[in-house]
Amino acid sequence: MALVSMTGFARTQGQAGAWHWTWEVKSVNGKGLDLRLRLPAGWDGLEVPLKQIASRTLARGNVNATLAMTRADSAVSVRVNEPVLRAVAAAVAKVAAELDAPAVRLESLLSLKGVLDVTEAEDSEAQRREAEQAVTAGFEQAIADLAAMRTKEGAALAGVLHERLDGIEQLTAAAEANPTRQPEAIRAKLAEQIRTLLDTGANFDPDRLHQEALMLAAKVDVREELDRLVAHVAAARAMLGEGGAVGRKLDFLAQEFNRETNTLCSKANDVSLTAIGLELKGLVEQFREQVQNIE
Repeated sequence: MALVSMTGFARTQGQAGAWHWTWEVKSVNGKGLDLRLRLPAGWDGLEVPLKQIASRTLARGNVNATLAMTRADSAVSVRVNEPVLRAVAAAVAKVAAELDAPAVRLESLLSLKGVLDVTEAEDSEAQRREAEQAVTAGFEQAIADLAAMRTKEGAALAGVLHERLDGIEQLTAAAEANPTRQPEAIRAKLAEQIRTLLDTGANFDPDRLHQEALMLAAKVDVREELDRLVAHVAAARAMLGEGGAVGRKLDFLAQEFNRETNTLCSKANDVSLTAIGLELKGLVEQFREQVQNIE
């Protein structure tokens, strides 16, 4: 399976009867699948089937989908409620005569509530069903287009992640070959530290000093951390090859990478090894940032 990004955009449009419709769907990274629909008034009944369509194709991501609807025939019918108009006109005329006020214009009377009845054209049941089916099919196509774009973005992300893993692998090998990790170098550094302590003139127990030296040698040994980094790189490559919804696994692995590099830096007994550890931390952080966009 291909690696899939959680970032994408799609737009579809069409017409069904008197209705023109447009879908715009965009997604960004998220912990789970969160679909937010913005539907025009009167179209809320489509929400459940639309969410089912999205969940069949998408596994993760914050997805926002907006539906815009316009009628090709904006025909309306206007009817004057003559009894109401005559009653209002008579009442206004009476008051105007009593107050010696100017006559009220007809357009003012027509603007009063209840004088004009304005109704928009309504769909028949068959027309409404046809429009709903077209809008649903358009949404399904938009989700398919979004998924295709996310797959394309995923392929690009896979290339970036492989580059970061190559860098981590190379730096791990450099740490492995670092001269300061050789037993002779560790013994020489410990001997120097012991000589410095003995030169102070303090009375040290030789057996105790030997034990402390062994403990110190164990603390600066980064063999375990390097082995784990090698294993993590192999695991990450396997996940990238597997593809699909592996974002959560890769995110967890990125945390493990970070833990090992932190320990490597804390154990480093030389500035050259510390420099390698810090460079590793930078690559691991770049790897982690890109993983956040994987489904």
